Amino acid sequence: MPFTIAIDGPAASGKGTIARALARRYGFHHLDTGLLYRAVGAKGGDAVAVARSLVPADLERPDLRSNEAGQAASRVAAIPEVRQALVEFQRRFAVQEPGAVLDGRDIGTVICPDARLKLYVIASDAVRARRRAAEIGADPAETLAALRERDARDSSRQTAPLLAAEDAITLDTTDMTIDEAVAIAVAEVEARRG
Repeated sequence: MPFTIAIDGPAASGKGTIARALARRYGFHHLDTGLLYRAVGAKGGDAVAVARSLVPADLERPDLRSNEAGQAASRVAAIPEVRQALVEFQRRFAVQEPGAVLDGRDIGTVICPDARLKLYVIASDAVRARRRAAEIGADPAETLAALRERDARDSSRQTAPLLAAEDAITLDTTDMTIDEAVAIAVAEVEARRG
């Protein structure tokens, strides 16, 4: 049976970095589920039709890490029909052997509620804004405003809001190095792998 790891949290909390590190360490498949929504938003047009026809190549667009794509992703992710169109794609991905790591906003609560490990990765708003601004070459103050707007939208949407699964382990990366955060995540995987 594949080992599924669900990692949720707000933008720039470190969840993607941790997810990639775990996938590399264990030879698991990795899906940054936010890219699905970013790709739908970036393509424009009828979001539901785009979501239903999304192909893996759409996730390779170079503009998917921009603030604009992030805001577009948050807007289309609030459309229940878009979310439903992408749920089955994600669930199929999650059960690949030998395992999969999925990171996003609703992995532990909606996509993979039976995941063997659920992490909810957080960091302070200021640290997240600084990280994202450095990643995309943007102004930290503008990035902070955009992150807060997105957090509010993601947390208050009717369908699959951003929140920690009841059985998720919260990992606050505010004052951690990448290596420290990954080490904690690895220890949690090891505890569940037996």
